[in-house]
Amino acid sequence: MVKSNTDALGIIFPNAHDSLIPEMVTHRTMASIPFGGRYRMIDFVLSSFANAGISNISIIVKQNYHSLMDHLGSGREWDLTRKRGGLNLVPPYAEANVKMYRGRVEALASIVGFLENQKEEYVVMSDANIAYNFDVNKLIEAHVATGADVTVMYERREIPLGMKDDNYTLRIQNGRVTELLSNDYRPGVQNLSMNVYVIQREALITMVKDATIRGLVYFEKDILARNLELLNVQSYEYTGYTARIADSETYFEENMRLLDPANLDALFPAELPVYTKVHDNAPTRYAMDSHVKNSVVADGCIIEGDVENCVLFRGVKVKKGAKVKNCVLMQNTIVEPGAHVEYVVTDKNVKITTDKSLTGSETFPVYVAKNRTV
Repeated sequence: MVKSNTDALGIIFPNAHDSLIPEMVTHRTMASIPFGGRYRMIDFVLSSFANAGISNISIIVKQNYHSLMDHLGSGREWDLTRKRGGLNLVPPYAEANVKMYRGRVEALASIVGFLENQKEEYVVMSDANIAYNFDVNKLIEAHVATGADVTVMYERREIPLGMKDDNYTLRIQNGRVTELLSNDYRPGVQNLSMNVYVIQREALITMVKDATIRGLVYFEKDILARNLELLNVQSYEYTGYTARIADSETYFEENMRLLDPANLDALFPAELPVYTKVHDNAPTRYAMDSHVKNSVVADGCIIEGDVENCVLFRGVKVKKGAKVKNCVLMQNTIVEPGAHVEYVVTDKNVKITTDKSLTGSETFPVYVAKNRTV
């Protein structure tokens, strides 16, 4: 399915940015939040790594990772079931002397021994709050060509309101990062970090060991920002499509953006497939008198009512007489007869009962928690 000759290993931080959307991460990580009808947020970075030939990937989890484990399984869908390398899920307290990590440095400290035993020359690190589809080899090639110590990927955009207290922006001169700002408050378009980094493996080990001895916690603030004159930190601008989850409002907005075919094609180009867990559901069944307009509908759904401008995940049931408009309904949501639902985000296994009316607004969609009946 994928090549495996890239001289790099991948590290993903699935719990980074959990605080941005607390209502959805009570029982899951940011990485396992459902997105786009049938995917999880981690599918995009994991598929980008796999498509680039990175076949040795570690996921350093922190908490609430049962859902993530269930989704990833052995990594078969991403061709990561390997005798050497493959998918490596690192739980918290992996060693007796390792405490629950706070920042990226402490997370990496828990796998220093693992990193020392690997053969790949480079490490690509990424969070999982951004859906992007990218040939990571281009980033690695740019890193090698510039002779950088660290290369950071960024995009030109305004800082989402939900990320005012959780962002890094770059000031760049001739490609080199001259300043790394934390929690930038400036309005307008900025060089907003995507928290994707490339670094030589041995250099990363040295940095982490040194930072751990000095009690440092954060890779960006404590290592990069303080040493920009000593380290050659280069930038790489990403100009492709991104869906960045910053809060519940942007989660709704980014799902709804996929109703535009141009955005859907940009995130899911044919040459860079996005892999996900296979459920082997039956195709969606549409009743004779159902009406569906401008919607993304996953497999396994049963549509008997009216659906307009919606993203429906696997197994959603819209019963006869029900009207669903401008909604994101996660897996196995049931909308019973006569119910009217508009500007609503439901988590998994939600039931909207008969003749119930539930309405939010475009700027404030209603969220219904997992396993609730309304």
